[in-house]
Amino acid sequence: MRPLRVGLAQINTVTGDIGSNVKKVLRTLEHAASLKVDLVIFPEMTLTGYPPRDLLDMPAFVDESLRALVNIAAECRQIAAIVGHVERSGHAEGKPLFNAASLLSHGTAKTICRKTLLPTYDVFDEARWFQPGTVHTPHRFGGWLLGTSICEDIWNNSLHHSHRLYDIDPIERLVTAGAEALINIGASPYQCMRRQAKTAMLSSTARRHGRPLIVVNQVGGNDSLIFDGGSAVFDAEGQLVHQAPHFRESFDVINLDGLPAPIVAPEETIADIHSALVLGLRDYVRKCGFKKVLVGLSGGIDSAVTCALAVEALGSAAVTGVTMPSVHSSTGSVQDSRALAQNLAITCHTVPIPLLVDAFGKALVPVLGEGDLGVTDENIQARVRGVILMAISNQTGALLLTTGNKSELAVGYCTLYGDMAGGLAVISDVPKTMVYELAHHINRHREVIPQAIIDKPPSAELRPGQKDTDSLPPYDILDPIMRAHVEEHLSAEAIIKRGYDGATVRRILRLIAGAEYKRRQAPPGLRVTSKAFGEGWRMPIARGKH
Repeated sequence: MRPLRVGLAQINTVTGDIGSNVKKVLRTLEHAASLKVDLVIFPEMTLTGYPPRDLLDMPAFVDESLRALVNIAAECRQIAAIVGHVERSGHAEGKPLFNAASLLSHGTAKTICRKTLLPTYDVFDEARWFQPGTVHTPHRFGGWLLGTSICEDIWNNSLHHSHRLYDIDPIERLVTAGAEALINIGASPYQCMRRQAKTAMLSSTARRHGRPLIVVNQVGGNDSLIFDGGSAVFDAEGQLVHQAPHFRESFDVINLDGLPAPIVAPEETIADIHSALVLGLRDYVRKCGFKKVLVGLSGGIDSAVTCALAVEALGSAAVTGVTMPSVHSSTGSVQDSRALAQNLAITCHTVPIPLLVDAFGKALVPVLGEGDLGVTDENIQARVRGVILMAISNQTGALLLTTGNKSELAVGYCTLYGDMAGGLAVISDVPKTMVYELAHHINRHREVIPQAIIDKPPSAELRPGQKDTDSLPPYDILDPIMRAHVEEHLSAEAIIKRGYDGATVRRILRLIAGAEYKRRQAPPGLRVTSKAFGEGWRMPIARGKH
């Protein structure tokens, strides 16, 4: 076999910041040259970051990215690289851009691949900007005929998927055209409990075609999406021979002419969800230009987990907690919040709210009359807390993190302009039962989250003796029903057939539908499941009967 040293550049790019992305690419190339690498492979849309969304509608942005490609190519004289980028189609009809990859070598850039399969499901909308590529021709480098594809192009293996989304298999076409080795550059977002299926699909592709396969994936958080890296190499028998780390940047070198021995893929656990949330939070804060964050501490499990994740992502000095006791707050909740703050070594302020709540009540008497306002009074308390937190955020420049979980957001057990106020919803895609799993994982070495917080029944503490189960089914019943409907798209009848009470199922589905207007006004959240609320959940608000 012909010798070829290949570098897998699993890098964390900043969407829209072409200058910083170029610097990272050039530093990586310099490092690769010191290791005598022949070819460095970068992820999908390296120069623009992924996904650039409607930045692609701006001609100046596209121009800058194309100039960057030329400038990097000029530096590739003693080393070569495959780089993902946007390319103008030059066609009078159709979309103006291709999602492309070029081989940079001998000072020039040559397009070697244009993405054919443009995903338009869940969080993806690539057909909005891109024209599909139609040519599948391998390119020669270092004595090898290499078949390069981009992300989705490899997700259409007829032997692995019972239902294929596309009637074209770009990989099959590359092999038919003579490709001796396969390369796939991607920006594939993290999704919990998908790693085994993804590895099996890639293994199946390599084995089916009898070709070694190199996959280089982006890593890092961009808005709601978290990219987990995990770049990999498979031999011609489909055996995994190299696995890059997940959730951090890496640069690995493999010899294509002499691949390593097979290895076992690491199993996915709650630790991966924890790492994903930490990475997503850190990158959201850093890439948006914030230096510190703010968390309202209620003494409950959700705010405790959110705060612990923030400290791990940013450090104790960058996190401030605020506890805002009301007349309904238990002594234990206040003490638990202080204990959490002490365990995490963060600053924690206490701002009591009874006088503020009373002032709202008195001001509303001429309009709403005397007496118990019921849920309205509960919402006033939540909104007073939201005002306090946003005031501190405004004055200090700290990003306010909301603490609501996916279960609450699904059924609307949250208050607009109250506990939903903030700039990032860290655990909004984490069901309540999984929040407890995260808490136990966070406490795996020492008690970070006080055990009293984990043990107490969930409560908003907005009225005497309140518990979440006063308004909702137990979370171990609510969560699987919510997942079946939201993530599996099952109807009430299909869920009932799984053994759940019919009245409970129908009530939960009504609550999910009725809370759509709240979710549309929620801050962005970090996506970790197969279907997160936000850009990947496109339901109408006004939809008739629920």
